[in-house]
Amino acid sequence: MTATTDGGAGAAGPATATTAGIHRTATTAPVETDLRTAAEGAMRRSVEHLLARQDAEGWWKGDLETNVTMDAEDLLLRQFLGIRDTPTTEAAALFIRGEQRDDGTWATFHGGPGDLAATIEAYVALRLAGDAPGEAHMARAAAWVRENGGIAASRVFTRIWLALFGWWKWEDLPELPPEMIYLPPWFPLNIYSFGQWARQTIVPLTIVSAKRPVRPAPFALDELHADPRRPGPPRRPAPVNTWDGLFQRLDRALHGYRRVAPRALRRAAMNAAARWIVERQENDGCWGGIQPPAVYSLIALHLLGYDLGHPVMRAGLDSLDRFAVRRDDGARMIEACQSPVWDTCLATIALADAGLPRDHPALVRAADWLLAEQVVRPGDWAVRRPHLPPGGWAFEFHNDTYPDIDDTAEVILALRRVRHPDPARVDAAVERGTRWTLGMQCRDGAWGAFDADNTSRFPNRLPFCDFGEVIDPPSADVTAHVVEMLAHEGRAHDPRTRRGVAWLLAEQDPRGSWFGRWGVNHVYGTGSVVPALTAAGLPTGHPAIRRAVAWLESVQNDDGGWGEDLRSYRDEGWVGRGASTASQTAWALLALLAAGERDSAAVARGVAWLAGTQREDGSWDEPYFTGTGFPWDFSINYHLYRQVFPLTALGRYVHGEPSVGKGR
Repeated sequence: MTATTDGGAGAAGPATATTAGIHRTATTAPVETDLRTAAEGAMRRSVEHLLARQDAEGWWKGDLETNVTMDAEDLLLRQFLGIRDTPTTEAAALFIRGEQRDDGTWATFHGGPGDLAATIEAYVALRLAGDAPGEAHMARAAAWVRENGGIAASRVFTRIWLALFGWWKWEDLPELPPEMIYLPPWFPLNIYSFGQWARQTIVPLTIVSAKRPVRPAPFALDELHADPRRPGPPRRPAPVNTWDGLFQRLDRALHGYRRVAPRALRRAAMNAAARWIVERQENDGCWGGIQPPAVYSLIALHLLGYDLGHPVMRAGLDSLDRFAVRRDDGARMIEACQSPVWDTCLATIALADAGLPRDHPALVRAADWLLAEQVVRPGDWAVRRPHLPPGGWAFEFHNDTYPDIDDTAEVILALRRVRHPDPARVDAAVERGTRWTLGMQCRDGAWGAFDADNTSRFPNRLPFCDFGEVIDPPSADVTAHVVEMLAHEGRAHDPRTRRGVAWLLAEQDPRGSWFGRWGVNHVYGTGSVVPALTAAGLPTGHPAIRRAVAWLESVQNDDGGWGEDLRSYRDEGWVGRGASTASQTAWALLALLAAGERDSAAVARGVAWLAGTQREDGSWDEPYFTGTGFPWDFSINYHLYRQVFPLTALGRYVHGEPSVGKGR
């Protein structure tokens, strides 16, 4: 993969946020005095920039930036398997060092606070690279770790990685018995009770937990313990009459079961888990198109005797190499995932809404590529929907097991914007996708991301599950994208669409906003929901729309843009507040434009901010993270968001709301 060209992650943004979440830096007004002229010029430059970034096969993909735990764990995996080499280590260390903050810590998003897990894992990776504990940057990191509780206070995943090398005791980790592979789907805490990302990780970890491997440690980590004499101090259990107390005692019982588990049953369970893993390996060698399940699957299979030359192992390791982004300075950044389907459908929508002819070769190539990516075989979603024919789209290059509802809705909206030379092919694909999406509706009328009715309260209570969201309940942003798609497909009055609309109206926050599950945060949720509601027929004067408009106007920054810090997932004081960003300004504008506010002062100031902050090459810079993996716990900077969403907003400002759908 070539080096990124979409803006440095550490570059200064157009404004900065104060501790109160308010920023007061004004932006330069556009050179043109006429706002429409400025918008048209910015739109034209953005179209040219985006067209130049399309791959010859028809897809777009921006870098997907997360945090240094991906890079640290990649080195730890290679150390565990005995394949860590000097060039890879040095390139990874160069990236990790460059992400360290002045206080010695590593954060999980740009401008965020130091994170204990990220700091520990980055520190260990740099020790593998040869950085000595006495070096200033290492000493600062170790001191901060000790001050914040040391290794004992870190998340379970971090301590699992350390246990692989004897830096932590397996006995002091939550137990994950492989026998859970046999639990039927109706039983509490079966593997399908977890969201797809957690399920793919937990199954291989049951094998690792059962085997409890320990590789020789290349060095000690006493400097990361708050008290090296007591590295794992006992913790007082929660009261037995609480959920936490109940699940802590369940974990204690599982530790006891480990000592008496029948060997034949355990061996059979591990083999069943291995078959489950191998059956879900994708054509490119990865698992679900995401990095965490891949690293644990490789470890688990290796522990069961798969040597590094085995085709499954070889393909898996090759797939991880394709997640590496090489930067101009030689640094190597690992993507947690790759987003070509998502990026391509969003780019197609942006270009079409900006006025590119519907039969433009770039749009036709994109549609051809998207059509070939439709998933036409059942995946894990079929456990709850066994009679539903397939037809969704996934997020990644290769992920037939886990198509998602969000991508499917946006791909359909994108395909309908293209005048394809084979319209019957498009109609057939859209029909399959729409049927699948409708079949994935949850009981409450809304939609989750990957599964239907994945809402059990139990998985998040497990002591193991301290790394973020592990279930997949319905969300406002996904439901909104589905409602918008169904409305444009002529199904606005379908009872299933109306149930989705009713759910969205009931989910509106008293402020007038909507919570954003997969994007940051209320600005994203509101930017998704308002266009969906108006597409489904709600008048712009509806009270819900008016409340949303009032909220967006109330949180517009003084510079004319919008921003929201990731801390809004934890602190209500940050809701709607943060440094202005291109993507979040665009989301706010999409909502306001759909609400009929084109001629409002808020829209004028937002459009002026986009035009005034555009770079000469037609792009925008955005170091801030505006994407969400798990709210607060795992954040994403989609490097193409800063391009596609501003272009969409400018296009709708210049050309009006899109008219899409069959026959339009």
